[in-house]
Amino acid sequence: MSSNVDLNVRPDYDSVIKEIADYVVNFDIESDLALDTARNCLIDTVGCGLLALKFPACTKMLGPVVEGSFCSFWR
Repeated sequence: MSSNVDLNVRPDYDSVIKEIADYVVNFDIESDLALDTARNCLIDTVGCGLLALKFPACTKMLGPVVEGSFCSFWR
């Protein structure tokens, strides 16, 4: 049996991932226009996603990943 079974040591994140995470967490957005634009984009994305649920061609893309499984929400 392998000797590292009980170890849960993971490598540190890539430096680019760290920089992106730091930027996302620490950057202060001071522009009201930028916040309004982001809010409108989010609302539009959610609205388009909900509208897409009315079309069978779109909902079939959301089918079960595992063959034979089902979600009663979509039926």
